[in-house]
Amino acid sequence: MTAQALPKWTQQDYLAYERRNEAKHEFVNGMLFAMAGASRWHNLIVTNVSRELSLQLKGKTCEVYPNDMRVHIPDTGLYTYSDAVVVCGVPRFEDAIRDTLLNPTVVIEVLSPSTEGYDRGAKFRHYRRIESLRHYVLITQDQPYIECYSKQEGSPFWFLTEADGLEAEMSLPAIDCVLQLAETYDKVVFDETERQEFMDAARRVPR
Repeated sequence: MTAQALPKWTQQDYLAYERRNEAKHEFVNGMLFAMAGASRWHNLIVTNVSRELSLQLKGKTCEVYPNDMRVHIPDTGLYTYSDAVVVCGVPRFEDAIRDTLLNPTVVIEVLSPSTEGYDRGAKFRHYRRIESLRHYVLITQDQPYIECYSKQEGSPFWFLTEADGLEAEMSLPAIDCVLQLAETYDKVVFDETERQEFMDAARRVPR
């Protein structure tokens, strides 16, 4: 993320600005931070995860939002965008426009080289202040590996679970879902040489 050289804004200024612009920004302490674009593999993982969770939650009182749903943490003032969020029960929003969620149950971030440190550190510290949050899921891009930090209701502690390899799976008991890593990484290529071959082959496909 890159801080914009702008004067400090109010939350109202930020929301008005964000709603009339296509680019996405984080906002905290009166400052805007431009959010970096995502790679092809990053987008594939987000699509796969959103699809798998949506299918498993069909008919249940939970909703899955991809990365255009803004999240606000009132305790810290941060407005941000997760790669995917799940909310169960009645969703609460910032205002009547309903584009800023206050009570996610699950937050999912796909790690990128430029954001991994932030996602693991400062951003997670913000997320931990969300009372409704039960799972914080970190998905690695360049190998089949998922970490999930989970918290029981009423407990101050977060517990780490890991899933490693395409045969593994990650359970999300708070929403009664399971992420199969083979599905999470569908069409994702890990080896750099293989990635290049995959992209070269795609270019040769008749259109």
